Amino acid sequence: MRRRPGFAVRLAAGCLAALAAWALVGCSGPPVAVTIASGSENRTLEPIVQDFCRARGVTCRFDYQGSLDIGLALAAAAPPAFDIVWPANAIWIDLFDRKKQVRDLTPIVRSPVILGLRRSKAEALGWIGRPVSTGDIVEAVRAKRLTYLASSATQSNSGAGAYIAMLSAALGHPDAITRADLDRPGVQDTVRTLLAATVRTAGSSAWLADLYLKGVEGGTAYDGMWNYEAVLAETNAELARRGAEPLYAIYPSDGVAAANSPLGYVERGQGEAARAFFAALQSHLLSPEVQARLVALGRRPALGEAKGGADPSWNYDPGRLVPLIRMPEPEVVRAALELYQGALRRPSLTAYCLDFSGSMGGAGETALKAAMRFILSHDEAARVLVQNGRDDRIVLLPFDGRVRGVTRGSGAPEDAAALVAAVDANTAGGGTNIYACAEAALREIRATPERERYLPAVVLMTDGRSENYARQFLDAWRAEGGDVPVFGVTFGDADKGQLDALAEATRARVFDGRTSLTEAFRAVRGYN
Repeated sequence: MRRRPGFAVRLAAGCLAALAAWALVGCSGPPVAVTIASGSENRTLEPIVQDFCRARGVTCRFDYQGSLDIGLALAAAAPPAFDIVWPANAIWIDLFDRKKQVRDLTPIVRSPVILGLRRSKAEALGWIGRPVSTGDIVEAVRAKRLTYLASSATQSNSGAGAYIAMLSAALGHPDAITRADLDRPGVQDTVRTLLAATVRTAGSSAWLADLYLKGVEGGTAYDGMWNYEAVLAETNAELARRGAEPLYAIYPSDGVAAANSPLGYVERGQGEAARAFFAALQSHLLSPEVQARLVALGRRPALGEAKGGADPSWNYDPGRLVPLIRMPEPEVVRAALELYQGALRRPSLTAYCLDFSGSMGGAGETALKAAMRFILSHDEAARVLVQNGRDDRIVLLPFDGRVRGVTRGSGAPEDAAALVAAVDANTAGGGTNIYACAEAALREIRATPERERYLPAVVLMTDGRSENYARQFLDAWRAEGGDVPVFGVTFGDADKGQLDALAEATRARVFDGRTSLTEAFRAVRGYN
């Protein structure tokens, strides 16, 4: 972690009067607005920050992003569009901030990544009231007695934490993982087994918790999820409010990874007043009274352990000492994430419905083809850790008022040229029927050999409004009986309401591709 010793103290002393009256020479006045790029797990902490901002007449805007998104913004050629970063872990700053723009990065709170299981599932496995190791979890997965939700290791810190802890446990030693460790076949086999139990994935920890709750609403009883201790506490509070079965906390006895939620200042020429505001905010969040409020919200303090707050009914104890794994060096983390994306995660089965209706002519058609060239190109996609793996299966369904044809392929690099050619062969023309394509995508997924090996998803990209055959499609979706999400990607003048309805019904989400289809397709990859 790159921390400049004494930075906050020097800055606060240099601009102390400015923090009170904003009139000191050299401090030009308070910042009018501040943007904070934050992990989604901090949503429940935002009110504390907003109270501080309002008291100082500053407008603070939270921009919730995945860990990878924050890192990529720091790695871009242009300065990032935020003033403060608040990711889940400093490792994402170390991986991507090559220009050293982030200053005074300091942990604010901590939360370990653990496994929350429906209490009835934990009871069936015999895990109530006893230590549970990663080996126990592997055994339950191999016996087909356990599945779970987990966020993507390449998109979300909670997913990365769970994955790196799995690697560490598979190695069976307390030292930090090395590059050579990643090549051990036994280690890969164990972690591949653990990841194969993932039945749905997500690009953020908060969305994953929402997915679990939607499953409860819709009658899909997921066994549980890997997530932050604090997010599990929030989820259990909501489950209790609904009178639903709680999650039981499993703290793997051979080690867990923990978020440390560091707050850092992004230097992009804002001036001393902005830096003074940041220093004051950081000091405020680290003050004893605010740390106590954060602990009351299920977090562990930046230093020391939480006192009280335990709930034995679901094994929750934020004061419990848990064995923490040693995080690898950044280059090893990068190699581990590439291994996850390319070879170890459960393979995906993605059916892309691509709108080539008449309204996509010109810029729309060009943008769509460029986005698909990016997502199908191993080397291009690998730069941002969304590359397909050899075991992934891809189905392309270009459509207008009807499905024009179906092209299948794998995620192997040698299949990319044929898949790209199948997309490029289309030109815009005709009407729009998104539901016909979505239904055809379901049929293609159903017809895939050994489909149970894969994480299936439909990605529906459109710029138009369709005749409404939603009921017919949803009848087919329910008859399918699977958990196949239909993700939407909007472009141009798309009717977001239709895509939102499909996403809500299938426990998915909609991505905005109006600014960049390439970025939207990249984001979708964190969810399938």
